[in-house]
Amino acid sequence: MMSFVNINYKFEDLFDESEFCFLAGLRAVEEVNDLDRVKIQGLILRQPFFGGVQRTESELRLANNRLIPLCVTDSMWELALPTGADRDHEYCSVRAGNGVQKFEKMRELGWRVLVSGNNGDLLVDRYKELAQLMEEKGVKVVKDFQEEGFHGVELFDPLKASQFIDLVKHFINPNCV
Repeated sequence: MMSFVNINYKFEDLFDESEFCFLAGLRAVEEVNDLDRVKIQGLILRQPFFGGVQRTESELRLANNRLIPLCVTDSMWELALPTGADRDHEYCSVRAGNGVQKFEKMRELGWRVLVSGNNGDLLVDRYKELAQLMEEKGVKVVKDFQEEGFHGVELFDPLKASQFIDLVKHFINPNCV
């Protein structure tokens, strides 16, 4: 027997007024006005994928990373960005476009943001920059930058996965043990 999921629903119909929601990605800030009945309380950014034309220390240090080398991130951006755009485009760089305005809106809405990653990820300097910029704009940021690990480490290491799950639980509910 085959059944189908009805995709003709509004996001806010999935929640009643007593529930809360955490969304992933900076795009969530743009969607918040469409979610009248859902009170978004925060944003979880695990190893967020950002870039820029100017290379960071971690990109240079880990350019030949076996899991995600720099040439792969460059290719991903080349495929994702509009024709003719470089990595300083608003889709790629946290400082381009209206990124700073998004941070101000996060502050106004009282969101808490978890930014988490690992030192062995060639993007680590990008998300550290993101966390710092958010803090400078008054956003409440919880930073979790682990010395050990790499991009996607929790997919290969059950202990790292468990630690990240515990981090998210505590972020969502600080009273959770």
